[in-house]
Amino acid sequence: MEKRYTSEHVETWRREGAVVVPEFFEKEEIAEVIADFDIIFPDRKVEAEALKKKRQGEVGNKLPLQLSGKKMGKTTMEQFRNFENIPFDCSHALNLIAVHPALIVFARSALNTEDVKLYQAQAWAKFTGEADFDQAFHCDFGNHTLTVPSEDECFNSIAFIIYFTDVTEAHGPTHYVNRSDSKNFDGLKRFLKHREDLSHQKELRSFERSAAGPAGTLLAYGIDVFHRGTNLTAPGGYRYAVTSCFKKAGNDAIGYTAWPWHFTKPWHKIFEHASPDQLSCFGVPLPGDSFWTDETLALAQLRYPNWDMSEYKSFISLN
Repeated sequence: MEKRYTSEHVETWRREGAVVVPEFFEKEEIAEVIADFDIIFPDRKVEAEALKKKRQGEVGNKLPLQLSGKKMGKTTMEQFRNFENIPFDCSHALNLIAVHPALIVFARSALNTEDVKLYQAQAWAKFTGEADFDQAFHCDFGNHTLTVPSEDECFNSIAFIIYFTDVTEAHGPTHYVNRSDSKNFDGLKRFLKHREDLSHQKELRSFERSAAGPAGTLLAYGIDVFHRGTNLTAPGGYRYAVTSCFKKAGNDAIGYTAWPWHFTKPWHKIFEHASPDQLSCFGVPLPGDSFWTDETLALAQLRYPNWDMSEYKSFISLN
């Protein structure tokens, strides 16, 4: 598989906590994922446009969201109106993009381990006028761990935000602050002492960088990195993105999603197309693991009748 990132990208992530990799995904992969977004979020563009017109009628020709850059911004449930956990009832393209082999390799390199687990993955669609997407700077450790970020980034996690549409400054790119910049003014300490410190937010904005880029662009960042959502202002604009978060296997301090809790979702879409390596990121034991016996193989095959378990069964036959 052609390498889609460099060792410099990994080192930048380790040093600064964030790095942008333009065009990480290929055109064919992007097109397949976009087609799936249109399936799982049907008619959202039309509904967003209707909402936009309604708001314009209420406040004139200027939307209140266009003024939000002048204030601190905040996180609201409206921003996550189109934010869904995998798996989805669509093709395997979107269902497996969060565990693309290149992402797994990147996560292994960044976290310095061969055994990584996926603990969060969503599809996230945003549309101009649907919500005020402007946020204050924050860090993700608040809902990824009950403690605080480790001083060793390899004991935290690596989070990816991937754009599958072209994202300019008018399409709501994530803005972030390099770790070295935020440390200059005790970023984490100030944040934990007073999360609505306007002077802190102002300082962070003076160092913010944009993750804007063409479709296929990837932002890799850590749970201790300050970042924020920005508004979509392009007329009829929309942003399709996928989140994908990996941690070291056995790192119980980090968590977000208990995959079995979503057992009613169409997991067969993943099991019927994923490699053993990809499935292991969800916690499925690899072929040859002692978990697999004649009995567990038979039961798993009943649960997922179209799952190709030949690699798993081959180890049993050898024994």
